[in-house]
Amino acid sequence: MFGFSRKTLAMPTVETALLGRSSPIPTAETHFVLGTPLHGPFPEDHEVALIGLGCFWGAERLFWQMDGVHVTAVGYSGGITPNPTYEEVCSGGTGHTEAVLVVFDPEVLSYEALLARFWEAHDPTQGMRQGNDIGTQYRSAINTFDEAQADIARASRARYEAQLKSKGFGAITSEIAEAGPFYYAEDYHQQYLAKNPNGYCGIGGTGVTCPIPAN
Repeated sequence: MFGFSRKTLAMPTVETALLGRSSPIPTAETHFVLGTPLHGPFPEDHEVALIGLGCFWGAERLFWQMDGVHVTAVGYSGGITPNPTYEEVCSGGTGHTEAVLVVFDPEVLSYEALLARFWEAHDPTQGMRQGNDIGTQYRSAINTFDEAQADIARASRARYEAQLKSKGFGAITSEIAEAGPFYYAEDYHQQYLAKNPNGYCGIGGTGVTCPIPAN
């Protein structure tokens, strides 16, 4: 079992992952900026996206600023340990990545446009890191909720990888996988940069534009 002091770039297995807990950890109920319920209920005509692109403090701010976004929240996805804490995720012993949940109106903001913001805001070729942030929790990921999202995500990845390679970058390492449980992060992580305007933000893109197909 992983201890908190051990930093690893290897994903844990079911046998080696931290045990976690049966109950959710306490967190906020309302979005600090938008004033909308963090846990829903969400409007029925809205869609949900779940993405990881490095430290979730700066990543979340990118999306709550977009027109058509109803609410955002930060948390942990793609891992094994139930209801993990931030310290457990940072240990590498849970298998989660730092993720942003985005609830949006598809009549105002398309999933393709949301993914373009995702690709352009980080370097998706770096594996288990973003810049100086190193660890399994910083890996790039798109967790999809249906096959339509998965198809759009794969097509978007192919378009952006072609653009990156034309600029000398390597292959994209981002995961595209069906969404599993999303565990909300602790209260102080939610909308962190609104509460702490001078706080750390490690988000930085490649400078390469992601093309969006015409409707």
